Amino acid sequence: MLDFLLPVFSVIVGLLFSILFFKSKTVNLKLLLTFSGAFLLSTTVFELLPDVYENLNAKYTGVFILSGIVLQIILEFFSKGAEHGHLHHHSASGHRFPWLLFVSLGIHSFFEGFPISAHETIVYGVFIHKIPVAVLIVSYLLSSKISKPKIILFLIAFALLTPFGTLVSKLIELSNDVYYSINALVIGMFFHISTIILFEADEGHQFNLNKIAAIIVAVCIAFFI
Repeated sequence: MLDFLLPVFSVIVGLLFSILFFKSKTVNLKLLLTFSGAFLLSTTVFELLPDVYENLNAKYTGVFILSGIVLQIILEFFSKGAEHGHLHHHSASGHRFPWLLFVSLGIHSFFEGFPISAHETIVYGVFIHKIPVAVLIVSYLLSSKISKPKIILFLIAFALLTPFGTLVSKLIELSNDVYYSINALVIGMFFHISTIILFEADEGHQFNLNKIAAIIVAVCIAFFI
């Protein structure tokens, strides 16, 4: 049940956080992004990566992982980097519904739900990852002139697409090659997002004890759960 509830709950948490701190600075959000990036990367390395390499041809695995990285780069041309904290309020386009943002985030959300069906630990990585993303999206939508019903529909769809991906992976019988190929694709997407977050956390190549501590704590938690 947590496989379906936690991704939805992460959006609710992001919504509440964004409403409560809508006009405040985002320093804590940057730290949360750092933690989420390290946690997502760690759960991917500890859980998904060994499983895929064990069940799929190594060379094909590499191809699909790299394809996932490329796919995520393409999606970010349309989402403007919302998955790793680059969605800017000034890019909000009046009353127009942000279809490109919606579709790109929807594709990403659907695929990230796929490996959750067989890897319960991954749902915690997705949960932590989606909270700061939800904060950014809600802040962006509230800064626009989009009507409240459209904002609500956007957030409901965003919250449900990850569990929908999990449901599809449970209901549809796929061959091992297809299933693990999709998981390898998701690994590539996770790799790109998490590493971008961690690289961008290093502001001006200056040592930041809080961010180093957040990364270490995230890795340790991911290792022991």
